[in-house]
Amino acid sequence: MWSDDEYTTASDSDGAAAAGPDGAVLLLPEEHENAAFNDDGFPTATSETQLEVEDSVRHMLHLARPHPSLMRRSHVSFIESGLRGLSRWWVSLDASRPWLVMWMLHSLDLLGHEISDTIKSRAVSTLSHCQCETGGFAGGPGQLAHLATTFAAVNALAIVGTREAFESIDRPAMYEFIMSLKQPDGSFVMHEDGEADSRAVYCAINTAYLLNILTPELVDRVGEYIVRCQSYDGGLSGVPGTEAHGGLAFCAAAAMYILGKMDMLDTDALASWAVNRQMAFEGGFQGRPNKLVDGCYSFWHGAIISMLEEHLSAKKGRRVLLFNHKPLQTYILTCCQGLRGGLLDKPDKSPDYYHTCYCLSGLSVSQHVYSRTPSGLVATLRGDMIGPDTNLVHPTHPAHNLRLERVVAMRTFYRAM
Repeated sequence: MWSDDEYTTASDSDGAAAAGPDGAVLLLPEEHENAAFNDDGFPTATSETQLEVEDSVRHMLHLARPHPSLMRRSHVSFIESGLRGLSRWWVSLDASRPWLVMWMLHSLDLLGHEISDTIKSRAVSTLSHCQCETGGFAGGPGQLAHLATTFAAVNALAIVGTREAFESIDRPAMYEFIMSLKQPDGSFVMHEDGEADSRAVYCAINTAYLLNILTPELVDRVGEYIVRCQSYDGGLSGVPGTEAHGGLAFCAAAAMYILGKMDMLDTDALASWAVNRQMAFEGGFQGRPNKLVDGCYSFWHGAIISMLEEHLSAKKGRRVLLFNHKPLQTYILTCCQGLRGGLLDKPDKSPDYYHTCYCLSGLSVSQHVYSRTPSGLVATLRGDMIGPDTNLVHPTHPAHNLRLERVVAMRTFYRAM
């Protein structure tokens, strides 16, 4: 159990209703098979791929132990190997250095593995070389400042959590950088002359909130822009009038959650859309209708549902539970763990640092339920979970995807300045 001045975790016996008996298979065998995809005798390339994925998931479920375990040591070794250095094959991600740092550090943080002072200092040094004189962070030294890598760098520095990390950020320049990207309709562009979408809005709002530079001018018309991104089916898209998508929906919902403007959205429609992205057979989430399951959506959709649970519970004055948490945990633990460490998209894929981060983040939101108290957000256990107690990871904030105390520490530091 974990606690600090503003965020606490405690056992909660009123967790979400079980999705079935304990163990690897969460439904009775015949019920589970009935949840498999049926092409009604009209196969397509898409339906055949879906059935192939279900076959691979079925195989993993048959191989799984009754109580699958989180391969904690293997995952730590996988991540620490990346922190020591990456091979030349990673050169394609040269413009994603802050992301790599964030994915690895956040994964270790969720696992409760202590990050050494050496790694912390190296992270600050690496990210400082990515900070631009005009404000914001680039994907690498000498590159263009970008809101996405700014988000990743600031979150990574929040995880490091040292005075050196906090003082390395040029906050005045950061504010000018973010405001230079603000558009008249309330959106933001990702970089100078870049595209405007809900990703940019979220990256700007998350960064400004953590650094305590969230001004009325910065948030002006942001809520109105996000409302225009809500689709006919209740989901949230990147730009108005386009298809809703899990990652973009998270960005839009999280921005509204941070701003305290969830009531501007049709939250019932959003909840319906989000919960229906959970696959009946696999237990994990798809990004959009008629797409395949993917481990990273464990967080993108799981976090949306967690934010909605907290918001609707406070609004209705009673606990609202929307999460079918046990099937998701089973999918992550049985289908998304690499044999030598690291987590992955789906069976037959290779582990990577991106999926390691977001599968663990998804596991976290599936294990915890959130509520707000006068002292701040509280994370409690949902109740019964898949596997032994050693499968428990630290609670991550559903809007910031940082351990709860990391949000508090960064906010506290800048409020005192």
